[in-house]
Amino acid sequence: ALWPAAAVEVHTSKEVDAVNGTNLRLKCTFSSSSPISQHLSVTWNFQPEDLSSHEPVFYYLKEPYKLSAGRFKERVTWDGNIERNDVSIIIWNLQPTDNGTFTCQVKNPPDVDGTIGEVRLRVVQKVHFSEIHFLVVAIGSACVLMIIVVSLVIICRHRRKKAQEKRMEVAETEL
Repeated sequence: ALWPAAAVEVHTSKEVDAVNGTNLRLKCTFSSSSPISQHLSVTWNFQPEDLSSHEPVFYYLKEPYKLSAGRFKERVTWDGNIERNDVSIIIWNLQPTDNGTFTCQVKNPPDVDGTIGEVRLRVVQKVHFSEIHFLVVAIGSACVLMIIVVSLVIICRHRRKKAQEKRMEVAETEL
């Protein structure tokens, strides 16, 4: 008889966009056919867009370990919860050099094989014409349009009233 192979399934977003200088939570969750082990390990790595060598980002084994060197030193913190099968991290102060692919690998002995989560990060510059600016322009334009309409109505009524007064004067002088 064939037994199903024990494996860890890792789940991440495929692509994420973030604004330069902001912080980002890279979400990574997992499922395992085995109960959570004391020897569960999490490895986050980074592959730059230029496809140069992989760089370590973060490591977890019983507790989070911070990097002692590299581009992500002092910029990555643990934001996971092992009991909830969440092994997410936060990257602080994103830079354009952070463009690339992050991988999240979970090993939960005896489940040590399985999928590796990949997230492609694109760091973008702040957009000058944001949704807030669009709302301000739309509301401002609507207000200006209402002022014009109200002004035209007042002018038309004023002219109609003047014309009616002239007609009454002419009618009175004719009598």
